[in-house]
Amino acid sequence: MTVSATLAASETIAARRAAGEEVLALAFGEAGIPVHPLLEQRLARAAAETSYGPVAGVRPAREAVAGYWSRRGLTTESDQVLLGPGSKPLLFAVLHAVGGDAIIPSPAWVSYAAQTELIGRDPIRVAVPEGEGGVPEADALEHAVRAARAVGRDPRIVVTTLPDNPTGRLASEAAVKALCEAARELDLVILADEIYRDLVFEEGPFPSPAAWAPERTVTTTALSKNYALGGWRIGAARFPDSPLGDELRETVRGTASELWSSTPMPMQHAAAYAWSDPVELVDRIVAARRLHGTVTRGVAEVFAEVGCEVDAPQGGFYVWPDFAPLRETLESRWSVRTGADLARVLLDEFGIGVLPGSAFGTAESSLRLRVAVPGIYGASDAERLAALVSTEPLELPWIAAAIDGLRSELAALTAVR
Repeated sequence: MTVSATLAASETIAARRAAGEEVLALAFGEAGIPVHPLLEQRLARAAAETSYGPVAGVRPAREAVAGYWSRRGLTTESDQVLLGPGSKPLLFAVLHAVGGDAIIPSPAWVSYAAQTELIGRDPIRVAVPEGEGGVPEADALEHAVRAARAVGRDPRIVVTTLPDNPTGRLASEAAVKALCEAARELDLVILADEIYRDLVFEEGPFPSPAAWAPERTVTTTALSKNYALGGWRIGAARFPDSPLGDELRETVRGTASELWSSTPMPMQHAAAYAWSDPVELVDRIVAARRLHGTVTRGVAEVFAEVGCEVDAPQGGFYVWPDFAPLRETLESRWSVRTGADLARVLLDEFGIGVLPGSAFGTAESSLRLRVAVPGIYGASDAERLAALVSTEPLELPWIAAAIDGLRSELAALTAVR
């Protein structure tokens, strides 16, 4: 097992910057906005909470999370909730509790495949519907599961991401409903990673699998994306109100007791406040959603200008451009034959750090890239805060300069000689 591609890229870029190189960091999926002062205050007040807490989390925090989901249309009781040090270990604990083989979307966030391998299984990758992301196509899922079972494999769980990392797309209601029907027919648990739920750019119904397959869907979230609190490491899992849900929650609670004992107490108290949706924090999410949406769409347009195929981002802060139309030029000028080649050239020759699509499960020959835009929000908290509150962030000098620089470098990369 090697270091996660996203974290490895972040460390590589940091090392290059420390050595004096200028690098436009577009590889790591960090939300890139300052922590809200009221959250800092809550954490500081709870700093003396040094005792171990309950394995599942303190009741006020679990009640706050239950309210968070209930206000979003998923009626939840606190006893259905379990907290963890980030959603990442919760995802792993659920995969471990369910056991068997896991089906993941293709493409998918890097850690789903890695975590499946950590429990001793090879992930079964199933393509997403055309133009969508994060949800395996239902007919392909059914075919893959039946084929796997025919040769003695044991698929038991399917993973979804809404909205999606790496594609930035939100699966349609039709695609999610079809997946839920297939999962019920095939007796699969659904693991719905909804960490970017609050960062969907356009208002409208949210297609959570828990709405159509409530008895078999485990949903996870965290504060690392909507409030940019990645380093605080606190996440939550919502288990179904069903016998299956009760069994899974107890199994995960047992796993948690042996792996992390309890979620850090100061974080739980701050998180209880955040998940209660106070108006002053909700306003922060509205501003973050506007910033991510405006800049992500602006960056997507830059890639489209040079000839990439790119679907309009719908949530999160990622762009998923495909350089396939430019393959001949890239190969003749830069000897680019794979996405990894393309990412290397962009970093070494142009000082732009991105990740190849192959890190997310595409073919090695694919020229897809995953681009995380918060790296251009600013070099200081003052700049990032100014970007957050601006109604026209693309016009801020440092963001405009970064996008212009990206446009210039991409033009140089793809120019025909």
